[in-house]
Amino acid sequence: MADRSVAEACRAVLTATAPADKIKAARAAARDWRLGRLAFEFDVAMPDRPARPDRPELLPPNRMPKRGKGSEHGRIALIHAITHIEFSAIDLAFDVVGRFGGEFPRGFTDDWMHVGADEAMHFALLDRRLKKLGSFYGAMPAHDGLWDAAADTAHDSLARLAVVPMVLEARGLDVTPAMVERFSLANDAVTARILTRILNDEVRHVRAGTVWFESRCREMGHVPETTWQALVTRHYRGLLKPPFNDSARDSAGLSREYYQPLAVR
Repeated sequence: MADRSVAEACRAVLTATAPADKIKAARAAARDWRLGRLAFEFDVAMPDRPARPDRPELLPPNRMPKRGKGSEHGRIALIHAITHIEFSAIDLAFDVVGRFGGEFPRGFTDDWMHVGADEAMHFALLDRRLKKLGSFYGAMPAHDGLWDAAADTAHDSLARLAVVPMVLEARGLDVTPAMVERFSLANDAVTARILTRILNDEVRHVRAGTVWFESRCREMGHVPETTWQALVTRHYRGLLKPPFNDSARDSAGLSREYYQPLAVR
């Protein structure tokens, strides 16, 4: 007999404030779902915004301080920025389950619970790395652009899938290889290995977004590529900038037919 619903477990992640508590709630939710301890019910609403610790200070993207390239401080600042992205990604994964899971078969919840567990693990690895380097998560400001994208698509599961995994996470596929090379050249093999693991996992995350986006489009009689382009044009505030990691995107099922027509020339 399940003692709580999957929606309650997701809400517990989103309302956890301290990073350690959010990781604990994320791991518990993913484990309990995997072991059949959560009812497949969506009986509570997700919060409009997830709980956040007092630090890092959240600034608009245009007020973020510049990271010095090539210096140790610049590398730590980059790790901090990636750590914040992974922290936000925990909430994004569990929000998509709690908010939209009832619209999809159980396999959708299977996939995004797995993604949420991955994001919690990524955050924990990076958080530990920051501490090893004499810093900590919250030592520098960050921006909340990822959650802004979630808020803009809170009403529409297709729009959420189009923007979060298929634009924002796909961007990670494009930029992470260069970051791996940067840390390798700086003789920071530990961070390079963490980022390589994240890159490999993100291919699976983008694939989950693409698979469920295309599944819903088929149900609705929509053409996936043109539907995606219309949703991205409407809901994504940024630009799709090359170069693209076409091979990683192809591995994730995100073909050039999706993004090339919107790419900035």
